[in-house]
Amino acid sequence: MSLALAPIDARVDLEANLPCRKFDPDLWFSDSPAQLELAKSLCGDCPLRVECLAGAAERAEPWGVWGGEIFERGAVVPRKRPRGRPRKEDVARDAALKVEAEARLAASGLAQPRESVRLAA
Repeated sequence: MSLALAPIDARVDLEANLPCRKFDPDLWFSDSPAQLELAKSLCGDCPLRVECLAGAAERAEPWGVWGGEIFERGAVVPRKRPRGRPRKEDVARDAALKVEAEARLAASGLAQPRESVRLAA
């Protein structure tokens, strides 16, 4: 059975305090790296975080914040880069963040073969 189609726990009130229902939905699909980081932080305590992330990974969502992770072109990225050529220190930080994102996926039980969930550099 797919995690994305798993039944929602009856104790979770969908109209309750889900951040994606309380705040402007455009925040989760912003072009601004700062706004995407804010959206990621708001997902932290969401009771549906794992299901949201699993569903997005399964569907290879093309963009946006899903389950506290940023998706870009169907892959989880550690952070959204601004336009232009990245600085050398940003490339090094991105490599460390990629390892951290992989660890979070593994801790969530969503680590799959690299062909299924790919992490963009």
